[in-house]
Amino acid sequence: MGYQHILVAVDDSPIAIAAADQTMILARALGSQVTIASVVVIDPLTSVSFYKNVPGITDYYMEAKAHAKNILAELGLKFTNAGIETHTQLLSGQSPGEAIAKLADELSVDLIVVGSHGRTGFKKAVLGSIAQEILTSSHVPVLVVKHTK
Repeated sequence: MGYQHILVAVDDSPIAIAAADQTMILARALGSQVTIASVVVIDPLTSVSFYKNVPGITDYYMEAKAHAKNILAELGLKFTNAGIETHTQLLSGQSPGEAIAKLADELSVDLIVVGSHGRTGFKKAVLGSIAQEILTSSHVPVLVVKHTK
């Protein structure tokens, strides 16, 4: 069993960049194609239509999308320059973990790579764990990268 298509979930954190770096190593070694995805979170207490009607929130949401697009473009170029077939996906959703797991199913990927900050206790309860959410929502193997170099 090879990993022909790898999905890596990223944001702008150092641990997400480390996950992308590990994905690049794997993709090069295995000849895999890669999809790099980022999720812009929509507040679960509101809806997308709310974002469109409130200027301050609309600005925040649009800035978050633009920032995510820039990260995807930079990483996409890095992977492409390394000779790896690469696609990017910008997602919006209330649950980043579920959005990534759903995309993995839609694309029929063989592996998901995600970074984890390794939060525990109160910080994990308050901030949540996207990696844990992906692990529980996904039907494919998940590689969790926990440390930056």
